[in-house]
Amino acid sequence: MTPSLIHLAAAPHSAPVTDWAGRIAWVVGLLVFVVFVYWLMRQGWKWRGTLQGDLPELPSAPADAGEARLTLSGRYHGSTTAGQWLDRIVARGLGTRSRAELALTDRGLDVVRPGATDFFVPAAALRGARLDKGIAGKVLPEGGLLVVTWEHGGKQIDSGFRSDRAAEHAAWVEAINQLSSTEHTTEHTETEGAR
Repeated sequence: MTPSLIHLAAAPHSAPVTDWAGRIAWVVGLLVFVVFVYWLMRQGWKWRGTLQGDLPELPSAPADAGEARLTLSGRYHGSTTAGQWLDRIVARGLGTRSRAELALTDRGLDVVRPGATDFFVPAAALRGARLDKGIAGKVLPEGGLLVVTWEHGGKQIDSGFRSDRAAEHAAWVEAINQLSSTEHTTEHTETEGAR
């Protein structure tokens, strides 16, 4: 062996040193940042709920709701101020996404949500229905969302639902629009008769 090779072989080598303190500091800093952002989002959600605190309690289904015209199994995607698809309503549990079982009767729309607050929309409060593609953070293909417009506490609300069988949506739009127009015609006739 040549002397230079012997010299290289005999040279002391040190293993690369990992700066564990620096790495741990970065991981802890990142975790603190993520927790802080989550806390801010939660505070924003609570603040929005406080601002919407004037929304009255949601009605529950009457014992004699009648026979269901239509039923639907699917998802509840949230509620917004009518016509403003990004203005989410979180008060009274309306901001909680969940599974949903809907039943439309002559008395109104019964929304049963396992794990969340159930509610009932009386037929007199229904303002119509339409097919849409998005509501407050949920965007679907065109016509993939059933949006029901109703009134509660003097406020018009859009609630978004998606059936497990999206082909059912058109029948729901027709039935809700028919029920809401019948109710408004009856209300108008009763009001005119009282004069």
